[in-house]
Amino acid sequence: MSSAGTAPHIEQLSVESSDGHRFELLASLPEQATASLLWLPALGVAARHYLPFAHALAGKGIAVFVHEWRGNGSSSLRPDRAHDWGYQALLQQDLPAAEAVVQSRLPALPLRLGGHSLGGQLSCCYAGMRALPLDALWLVASGTPWWCSFRGPRGWLLPLAYRFLPWLAQRNGSLPGRRVGFGGTEARSLIRDWAGVGLSNHYAAAGLPVDLEAGMRCISTPTRAIVFDSDWLAPVSSMRALLAKLSASPSSLQVLSSAQLGVRADHFQWMKSPQSVADALFHHND
Repeated sequence: MSSAGTAPHIEQLSVESSDGHRFELLASLPEQATASLLWLPALGVAARHYLPFAHALAGKGIAVFVHEWRGNGSSSLRPDRAHDWGYQALLQQDLPAAEAVVQSRLPALPLRLGGHSLGGQLSCCYAGMRALPLDALWLVASGTPWWCSFRGPRGWLLPLAYRFLPWLAQRNGSLPGRRVGFGGTEARSLIRDWAGVGLSNHYAAAGLPVDLEAGMRCISTPTRAIVFDSDWLAPVSSMRALLAKLSASPSSLQVLSSAQLGVRADHFQWMKSPQSVADALFHHND
């Protein structure tokens, strides 16, 4: 465990996927790590924004490797009419390449997997695809986008969004997320895969011949989930619907308030004050 006041060591680790896509993992490494964590960001959020969170976990002895989504930050690709991808590329190409670098850098440590928002969802999907043991699954401000897991009237409007956003991405060549207030510039097939889950509550990836739902049902790794009481993008009902898919996983769920965080308890503000989230993830995991 890192001693108090000792800054964690930061590394930028180069990764290349099987199709030639290149990106970097940002690693916050304590002097004496007890486990590794591959952390998956929210949609449209670059890896660097999770460094305060990674440092908070490194202070507890966790070596944190923050993934970079295809199309964001250090990624060598940007989505447009000529460059498109969906869940298949993320799950079958990018995440195995990132995990290989984590295992190469710290091969003796047990591996944890987790993520924020879409990152939490895809960490569940990827965990279900893996054959190797996993030490823990950590989910923060995540949950299924299935419209029925959101209360009305907002929930009633979601099917419209799940039809409009893929149409807009297809028409534009990519989703102009900053303009519409959702994500960043996102690949059209990625938005189509995400919206499909929102309409059906069934995780699937176009072009990926893997039953993601069956894989999630087989995860026996303990899952720790954190949500925030002012987060309409990932309410507790949405997280419960996601945890229900992990039927073999012993799971725990905690709801944090603004008073506990010291900032507004919503989808993104926790990243500015992540210590309480790091502490909560270690509840029952020490």
